[in-house]
Amino acid sequence: MTSQGEKRSPVPRRAVLGTALGGAATVALPAQAHAEPSLRPGASGGAGPAGGAVGRPWRLRDTMTTDDAWERFLRGQDLLWTRLPALWHEGPFLGDGLLGSMVYQEPGAHQVRFTVQHGRVQDHRPEFGSGWGTCRLPVGHLTLEPVGTITAVDWRLSLWNAELTGTITTSAGTLTLSALIHDEVLAVRVRADGGERVTWTFHPEEAVSPRRISEAPPAGYAANPPWTTRTAADGTEQVLQHLTGGGQTATAYRRTGDDLLLSVGHSSPSDTAAEAASLRNLRRVTSYDALRRRHIRWWHAFYRKSFVSFPDQRLQSFHWIQLYKVASASRAGGPVMATSGPWLEPTPWPAVWWNLNVQLEYWLIHGFNHPELDALATTLRQSQEQLIANVPAAYRADSSGIGRSSDMFADRGVGRPGTGAETGDLTWALHNVWLSYRHSMDESLLRDTLFPVLRRAINYYLHFLTPGSDGRLHLPSTLSPEYPVVPPQDTTYDLALIRWGCRTLIDSAQLLGIEDELTPRWQEVLARLTPYPVDDNGFMIGAGTPYAQSHRHYSHLLMVYPLYLVNWDQPENRDLISKSVAHWHALTGAHRGYSYTGAASMYAMTGDGDTAITYLRRFFDPTTRYPCRANTHYTEAGPVIETPLSASQSLHDMFCQSWGGVVRVFPAVPSAWADVTLHNFRTQGAFLVSAVREAGATRFIRTRSLAGEPLRLRHGLSGALTVLLDDGT
Repeated sequence: MTSQGEKRSPVPRRAVLGTALGGAATVALPAQAHAEPSLRPGASGGAGPAGGAVGRPWRLRDTMTTDDAWERFLRGQDLLWTRLPALWHEGPFLGDGLLGSMVYQEPGAHQVRFTVQHGRVQDHRPEFGSGWGTCRLPVGHLTLEPVGTITAVDWRLSLWNAELTGTITTSAGTLTLSALIHDEVLAVRVRADGGERVTWTFHPEEAVSPRRISEAPPAGYAANPPWTTRTAADGTEQVLQHLTGGGQTATAYRRTGDDLLLSVGHSSPSDTAAEAASLRNLRRVTSYDALRRRHIRWWHAFYRKSFVSFPDQRLQSFHWIQLYKVASASRAGGPVMATSGPWLEPTPWPAVWWNLNVQLEYWLIHGFNHPELDALATTLRQSQEQLIANVPAAYRADSSGIGRSSDMFADRGVGRPGTGAETGDLTWALHNVWLSYRHSMDESLLRDTLFPVLRRAINYYLHFLTPGSDGRLHLPSTLSPEYPVVPPQDTTYDLALIRWGCRTLIDSAQLLGIEDELTPRWQEVLARLTPYPVDDNGFMIGAGTPYAQSHRHYSHLLMVYPLYLVNWDQPENRDLISKSVAHWHALTGAHRGYSYTGAASMYAMTGDGDTAITYLRRFFDPTTRYPCRANTHYTEAGPVIETPLSASQSLHDMFCQSWGGVVRVFPAVPSAWADVTLHNFRTQGAFLVSAVREAGATRFIRTRSLAGEPLRLRHGLSGALTVLLDDGT
C-alpha cells in the first residue's frame, strides 16, 4: 500500500487494516465469506425470495470455502413459485448472454410457455430507424402442454446452478422439470407421472418489430417473409426465417427421451449461415446432463469471484438475483444489452437506448468483480467505424457520435448542436468505458477504445462551442434527454459531459505518453466553458430553462452522479447538491424506478445511508406507479432491464465508493444494518476490498492491489490502527 504520489509497485500487494481492539493484525478474512440466512417458504402469490425479512450476515467464524457452503448461502437467495406465474414479469428467467427464455403461463391456456429469444436476432434495414429497421425481432416460444388442468407448481430458480427445477401438478398427474441455457442451447428435461404425458410445441413468431404495440410501421416498410420449416437428416426440426433486408434466423430443436434441446442462430448478410449454426450448436450437446456439467462449472466459478452480505434478506436476495440476471443477459464480446436484455417481449423500445438505459445496465458489474460481462466496452471498441458514420458527413474526419437508440452495432445518426438535438449520449456511454478502465487499469482499454473514441466524441462538441460576449464558451441548443423543453443554449447535461471528457482526455494522454495536439484546446475549454446554469432551486436544465416540471431522468444532475465533478468532498457545493436533488424529487408525477435508484446513489455520496435506503425502498413500494416486479424485472410501457440493475449499484454505493481517487469503505451504510460483509469488492484503481462491519463498527479491511496503483483509503476505523502487509511487516 502506497501513499498518493509514491512510485507504483509492479507487484500486487495486500494489506489488512483494523483497530487494536479488533485484533486485526491477527485476523485474515477467509478465502470466501459466508452468511447463513433465515429461510422461509417463498411467497404464495407467485415469485418470492427464499430468505426471510431479516437474515444473519457473515460472521468471522463463517466460511465459504466449499461448494456446499456456497450452495447453502445462495439457496437462501433463490426465487420460489407455488402457483403458475401468469406474466413475463412474474416468471423464472434463464439466459447465457445471447439466448434467453422466460417461463410463465401460456395466455388463455393451461400450458407453460418458454419464450425463445436471442440477443443477436434483429432486422437489417437501417433506413427505417432503430424502432423498425434495425430493431430486435421475436423468434418464438415453446409450450409444454399437460393433459390435465394445472392446479399448482413448486418451482425454484437456483442461482447457484442457474437452473429452474420443480414440479407441475395437474388434475391428471405430475410433471417434473428442470431447465437451463448454456452455449446458446435451451435444455429442458420433463418427466411425467400418473396420467400425465409430455407434449411440446414450438410456435414461431412473426418477424416484425415489437414496437407495433405502440405505432404503425413507417411508410414503405415491407413485412419480412413468412417462416419455413424443414427436418434435418438427423431428425432435428428447424424453423427458418429469411429477412427482407438480408440475413436469416434459424431455430433448431429436437427431443430425445425426456430431453428437449433448442438453439437459435442468426446471420447477416448470409442467408444460410444461421441454419448451419443452429444445427452445430445442438450437435455439440449429447444430453441434458452433459450440458449441465459444463453449465454449472461456469456458474460455480463465476459466483466465487466476490461476496456481499447484509442484514436485509429481501434486498440481499434481490441483490444476488441481479448478479444472476446480468450474467444471464450479457457477456463481453456479445451484443450490448437492449432495453429488455435477451428476453424480448412486446415493447415500444426493441433496441439499445443510449441516453440512460445502457449506462445504468452495466454499473453493477464493477463492484461485483465481473469485468467479463462488459459487452458495452467491447461494443464501442468494435463499432468505431459506425460511430464515425453516425455524425453528419462534414464532421466525420475527426468526430464520432450516436443517437438516442440503435441496434447492437451502434447504427444511429446523431443530431447537430444548434438544432435542439440530443448530442451527448456517446460521451456518457464512454464514461462506462472509463469506469471499466479504472476498475481494471487495463491500459489497452484506455489506448484502443476510450482515448480514441472519446477524442472524437469531444471533437464533435468542439466544432460548435463559440465564445460569447462574456468571454465564456457556449454550446448552442441541445436536448437534455427526454426533458420536454429544449434550452436555447448551454444544456447542463452536455456541459457536464464536455468537462468530464476534456479532463479525462488530458489525463489519458498523460498516462499513455501521448503529446496530443489538442491538449491546449481541451485545457482552454476547461478554463473558459460557461458555468452550469443555476437558480434558487439548484441546477437548471440549461440556460434560461429551469427544472420546472417532473422529470424521470437525472440528466441535469450528471455532474453530481455518476460523474462526481460536483461532489460532497467540496464543502462549497454541498448546499447546491442538496437543494438540486431535493427539488428534482419535489416535482412528482413523472418519476420512474431509476429516479429512486439515482436519488439513493446521490444521497449515498453524501454519506446519508438512511435517506439513501429510504429512496431505494420506493422502487420496491407497490403503491408507486412503476415498482419492481415479482421476479425482480421491471416494466413501464414495455420491459426495461436497467432499473433493477441500477438498484444494485445503489447498494454498492452504500457499501463502497471509489470516486475522486479515494476508496471509501462503508461510506453510507443504513444505521439499521449493523453487520455487513464485503469480499473482493472491486474498486477504481483495480483494488479488491474485503471488509467486515459488526455491531455498527468496521472491524477490519483488507485490500489487494491488482495493478500497483497508489491507494488512498477512507477506512472509517477508530482507535489505534494496525496495518499488516502480505509480507508479514
